[in-house]
Amino acid sequence: MNATTADTAPDPGRVVLLTTSHRVAPGLLSWPAWQALRTADRVLCADGAHPQLPYLREAGIRVDETAPTAEELVAACTGGHTVVVVATGEGDPALTDGMARLAGSGRVHMPDLELLPASYDLPGARLLDLVQVMDRIRVECPWSSQRTHKGLAKYAIEEAYELVEAIEDGDRDELREELGDVLLQVVFHARIAEEDPDAPFSVDDVAGTIVAKLIHRHPHVFGDATASTPEEVREHWLRTKADEKQRTSVTEGVPLGQPGLALAAKLASRVRTAGLSVPLPAGEGIGYELLSLAARAEAEGTDPEAALRAAARAYRDAIREVETAGG
Repeated sequence: MNATTADTAPDPGRVVLLTTSHRVAPGLLSWPAWQALRTADRVLCADGAHPQLPYLREAGIRVDETAPTAEELVAACTGGHTVVVVATGEGDPALTDGMARLAGSGRVHMPDLELLPASYDLPGARLLDLVQVMDRIRVECPWSSQRTHKGLAKYAIEEAYELVEAIEDGDRDELREELGDVLLQVVFHARIAEEDPDAPFSVDDVAGTIVAKLIHRHPHVFGDATASTPEEVREHWLRTKADEKQRTSVTEGVPLGQPGLALAAKLASRVRTAGLSVPLPAGEGIGYELLSLAARAEAEGTDPEAALRAAARAYRDAIREVETAGG
């Protein structure tokens, strides 16, 4: 195209591809999005059931329910017109691919193309997807629909151990996956809890409870208290936890079903933190020896369960080396 032709060619106009997040309530759009919608010559949407349409029409914006081809869209913009395309959940790939094909041909004077996010996901927004997926699975899956809290309990333990293994292996991909598996257990149990006839609660109640707890136990963050060291933070935590629980024994809240070394270390930690003088029980056998070792490890700041796992992993590696060498 020479300079004279370019000077006389009609203004190719502008296409605004408006994207929205289904995780944000319909109608809550950014100010630039509303400006683009109000000043556009045409607003198009291929999905007549798009959740934004009722709100756009309520705001007085005319929306044409049509799925134009790339050629039709270019023609609609010719002459300096602005066309806003409200993207569907799939993102209208046929249209965008067609526009890219036209632009690549070099034979078409293309309109300006602007991608305008009208609403944004906040951090944690994908959790809404997980809740929605879990709702559907609970209703439609023959296995998941029959699960109970008790029936799922063993999976929570298994997933927690797999998470610990991913942490110890330092595998980032495995860590992300195992965190998801643990999160699924929380959401699954919360979904089951919604169906309880006497004391139902939802995942929002679970989140609300832990949020309130975290705020209450961090007065140095959300209140007037001060804490400049991890030790002072721990003191705040233990003090507020004691006020909340009103326990009559330091052993309350210690789950007896946890692994033995972890249980022994937890009891020793409670005793030490409370400033109690409780001698270890005297007795013969490996159990009492392990109890003494666990208490010593806890006093020295070592997690005996993690230490034993590390030693066991080294033992496993040694076994494999012997096996590889032919026994």
